[in-house]
Amino acid sequence: MLIRRKDFYYTIAQGAQAEIKIKGSRFIGETHLVKSGEEALVELETIRKREYDATHHCSAWKIGLAPAVDFKYSDDGEPNGTAGRPIYDSICGRDLTDVLVVVTRYFGGTKLGTGGLVRAYAEAAAQVLDKSGRKECFLTRKLRVTIEFPLYDQLIRLMQRFEVIQHNADFSDKVSLELEVRLSYVDRFRSDLIQLSAGKAVIEQIQEPD
Repeated sequence: MLIRRKDFYYTIAQGAQAEIKIKGSRFIGETHLVKSGEEALVELETIRKREYDATHHCSAWKIGLAPAVDFKYSDDGEPNGTAGRPIYDSICGRDLTDVLVVVTRYFGGTKLGTGGLVRAYAEAAAQVLDKSGRKECFLTRKLRVTIEFPLYDQLIRLMQRFEVIQHNADFSDKVSLELEVRLSYVDRFRSDLIQLSAGKAVIEQIQEPD
C-alpha cells in the first residue's frame, strides 16, 4: 500500500465570472489562476483598464504553500476591512491557493453600510469561486531514469503503480526517460527501481530552472 504524505494542494479548476446585484450596485467577481504576485498585478491592471468606469476593484490573492505563502488583499477605497478581507477569507475557506479574486463594483446610488458591504463582497467572491470549481494538484519531483532495455516493460508497470508521468524518452542501447513523480512516492519508487534493476538503474534528479 502506498503511504501518502501532504504533497497536494487545491486551486481553481478554471477562471470564471459571476455577478450579483444589491440595491442597485453591481458586484462582478472574477477569478484567475496566478503563480506570482507579479502575475496577479498584471491581471488586476487588465481588469482595471477593461472596467475603467467602475467605482472599485477590490481584490485578494493567495499564492504558494506554507510556510512561503504570498497573499495580499485590498479594499480599493471601500471602508477598511469591508472588501479585501472578506474576499481573502473566501479563498482560505475553500483551502485554495494560486488564485486571484477581483470583485469590481459599480455603485448603484444606495450605500450599503459596512455590514452590507462585507456580505456583498463575500457573496460575490463565494459565487465566483464556486463557479470556478476546485482541482487537486500534486507536488512532484522530476527524475531522469536510465535502464537496460530488457527492463523497460517492468519499468512501465512500476510507473503505472506509482502514477508516474513520462515526459521524454530516448531509446538507444539503453532506455532513458524523463519522469515526474509525486513527491510522497519518490523514495519508494527509487527503492523499487533499484531493486528491479539489481542496482544498475541510473536515477538523477532534474534541476528545475530558477
